[in-house]
Amino acid sequence: MLKDIIITQKAELERTLTENYIDRDFEPFTMENNLVKVVMGPRRSGKSFFCLHTLTRQDNFGYVNFDNEALIKLEDYQDLVSEIKQVYKDPKNLFFDEIQNLPNWELFVNRLQRQGYLLVVTGSNSKLLSKELATHLTGRHIPTTVLTFSFKEYFRAKKADLGNLTTQEAEEMFLEYLRSGGYPEAVMKKLDPKQYLSVLFDSIIYKDIIKRYRIRKGPDIEKLAVYLMSNLATEISYLSLAQIVGIKSSQTTQKYCGFLEEAYLIFTVNRFSYKTKHIGQNRKVYAYDNGMITAKAFQASPNYGKLLENCVAIHLKRKDIEKKIELYCWRNQQGEEVDFMVKEGTQIIELIQACYSLENEKTRNREIRALLKAGKELGCKKLTIINLREAKEEIHEWFGIKGVITYKPIVRWLLESTY
Repeated sequence: MLKDIIITQKAELERTLTENYIDRDFEPFTMENNLVKVVMGPRRSGKSFFCLHTLTRQDNFGYVNFDNEALIKLEDYQDLVSEIKQVYKDPKNLFFDEIQNLPNWELFVNRLQRQGYLLVVTGSNSKLLSKELATHLTGRHIPTTVLTFSFKEYFRAKKADLGNLTTQEAEEMFLEYLRSGGYPEAVMKKLDPKQYLSVLFDSIIYKDIIKRYRIRKGPDIEKLAVYLMSNLATEISYLSLAQIVGIKSSQTTQKYCGFLEEAYLIFTVNRFSYKTKHIGQNRKVYAYDNGMITAKAFQASPNYGKLLENCVAIHLKRKDIEKKIELYCWRNQQGEEVDFMVKEGTQIIELIQACYSLENEKTRNREIRALLKAGKELGCKKLTIINLREAKEEIHEWFGIKGVITYKPIVRWLLESTY
């Protein structure tokens, strides 16, 4: 039976390799050293595809997908290795997909590494992988995070050439991405994104959270996830969330939010404070993909303001994950907010407001005022408003606080951003 599973998965792998592949924006790994290559990210974000196409450019490899009930019940892992050697003709490289499903996987991987195998593993649970890697593979692994398509990758998937598109055509393509998100399968196969992502959302909630953590009150965490999808880009309080959703304690709510983050449904951005102990006490919540918001949020029509801010948050989160920047939000005692504060090392290098439309004078003034005040307080001169269409620089002043604000159309910012 074990051999049959591996043969079936090999056939599925070969079919997968005939499908169109879009090069991703990050560097592919190489198998030139014995460090374990660990690829993390949401389910269906393209982790396996990325690994497969990277490996096929190098050497023969064996493949096992542990999203299989029979495999995770194995008692003797050596039997698995023996069957892989037979089916794949004694490969030096091994690729294990969704490794977090295998009990004590880190010990198994550790042993194979000591035996001289070169390993690639993927997983859809950030904390589970990070914790075990830190414990058992310290200094002996290279992590890569694969999220859903960035707009640049989405552009590539649509075979679009910015030089040949009108401004209106580029904007229409962006608005579709803004609503539908960048899950590769939905984009490449032209599936109904709302239906596809609704099913995927339910699968993640059940398989990666309720089942894994044996949560008895499954509907509570599902209600919490839907509520958060409907109220993104706002500061969260675990106590108020517990009261709204009907969960007994704020501690349980905090734990559930952690599960949603680990499964790559949501992420949080901490409010910045010079006092380290205060960082993390206040945070804003975002989704890892806009399509999930459209699929699951309670709203009669898309909230383009929130969707645009979430889109900017995802782009900056990628760079935060890659350790190129540190990402925060800012708020003063008067309640004035700047959506994103970008930090490199000890330097605050940019303050960013994300605003779909600036036609409302009150909205424009609010965004400008907060930027100017934050710029003065934080000593940052690079002030940016990312919006749908406006492109210009203006000098603004507010009661003696002066600064130059750059207005950037989001399409250009997403395609040309240097971080």
